[in-house]
Amino acid sequence: MTIKSVSKKSLAITTAETLIFNTPIDVKNWIKLQAQSLGFADCGFLSVHHPLFAEQITQLQSWLDKGYEGQLQFMHNNHELRANPEQLVEGAKTIISVRMDYLTQAPTPRTVSDNSHPNSAIIARYARGRDYHKTMRSRLKQLALDIEAMLPEWQHLDIGHNTDFIFRPFSDSAPIFERPIADAAGLGWTGKHTLLLNKQAGSFFVLGELFISLELPDDKPVASHCGSCSACIDICPTQAIVAPYELNAAACISYLTIEHKGTIDIKYRRAIGNRIFGCDDCQLICPWNRYAKITAVEDFAPRHNLDNSDLITLWNWDEEEFLQKTQGSPIRRTGYISFLRNIAIALGNATGQQYHIDQLRFKLGMHDDTLDEHIIWAIKEQEMKINNTKKS
Repeated sequence: MTIKSVSKKSLAITTAETLIFNTPIDVKNWIKLQAQSLGFADCGFLSVHHPLFAEQITQLQSWLDKGYEGQLQFMHNNHELRANPEQLVEGAKTIISVRMDYLTQAPTPRTVSDNSHPNSAIIARYARGRDYHKTMRSRLKQLALDIEAMLPEWQHLDIGHNTDFIFRPFSDSAPIFERPIADAAGLGWTGKHTLLLNKQAGSFFVLGELFISLELPDDKPVASHCGSCSACIDICPTQAIVAPYELNAAACISYLTIEHKGTIDIKYRRAIGNRIFGCDDCQLICPWNRYAKITAVEDFAPRHNLDNSDLITLWNWDEEEFLQKTQGSPIRRTGYISFLRNIAIALGNATGQQYHIDQLRFKLGMHDDTLDEHIIWAIKEQEMKINNTKKS
């Protein structure tokens, strides 16, 4: 087994460049290099028995007691598995936490330019290409297979290689404390917006986990570097970040436009603006995202012009076109009617034009009462804007 461009600090190497694994640390360093070769920006290691899991259950229950979960009823379930991840994958000893950058174009630092285009449909940057969950899991599986192929090289190390190798990849697909694991494994620190931040890469990345049956040492967490900054709290359109490190998910635009079904409370509709799937504001304003990296993963490349579509174009998609153009996309998660609901709100917040009113009226009565309610609200908002323009 040979490898190029490896630091002597990370691996013991003979003059023939053949790897020598003297300690479990050498194994970890090899896995990190292999993860990077598969498109992961970084990875960290954490025991399934780490004390953070019991701590997180207490915090989760406190968060649920405040009613911040909205319709996310699954957050009430499987607490035993969250607290004891070794029960999720029998035989697992270590969690490999990975992150994957997803930006395809660097945004202007500390600027929410989305607000300057009220007639454009703003989709969260992670969701403009293919659904990352499948990409994440397939690459984690490949990482596991690469690890399995190396087991003979680690026979002399007491890391559990003598039993059947067990692994299972996850990507937002099980009751796992994903962000706290990444935090404890040293991939970054939890920002005041509750997202993970990395000093060299900001926060525009997604997370995944690989449970394995090898016993490897934990990585160390990194210190927080948010300081006194409150930019993410101040910018949040719906004031969903109720305190540093505390998010009311039921008020978050990402939750409202993706997870929430049915009527969106009127008090949030103007604040939603032109965001029809997710929201990046707290990330865009964060000073650490001046270091955000461009992804090397092709699946994040925007499809069907979803990084530059106007609201009317998407409003005129029928259900067949919606299903065709969101195939393999995270946007499919909303469903067609909720997708139209989000666009109706955005059209209500668009510039006042009779054309917008005409387009909204065209879909009145075509689907359900909930969508009609949002269309009627949007028409009234448009009429008010037009009347105000005439008066001025």
